[in-house]
Amino acid sequence: MKRKKTKSVAVDQNIQAKPYVLIEEAMGKKLEDISTVLCSAGDGKKRKSRLHEEVLIMVERCLFKIALKRNGNVKSAAANYLGINRNTFQKKMAKLGINCENKS
Repeated sequence: MKRKKTKSVAVDQNIQAKPYVLIEEAMGKKLEDISTVLCSAGDGKKRKSRLHEEVLIMVERCLFKIALKRNGNVKSAAANYLGINRNTFQKKMAKLGINCENKS
């Protein structure tokens, strides 16, 4: 019996992991396109790449906008949605240049 339960648990974990694998593959393809555009947009001079920083800022800005939209522009609810502290959320909003009207 224990073997069947072990197999069942392994199968359940594979089923749960599959959507994440598919999402990661889709994101990987998009990020490859994005990195190509960002790298080719340079001025032709040799300088230190900021690709990692630029992509992280874009992703974070999009996540914050999604969180705000899904939570009616309520910052504390949006912070909770993302799993971060409200104060951290507000600091990052300012850093990312995101403005919203708080309806609470």
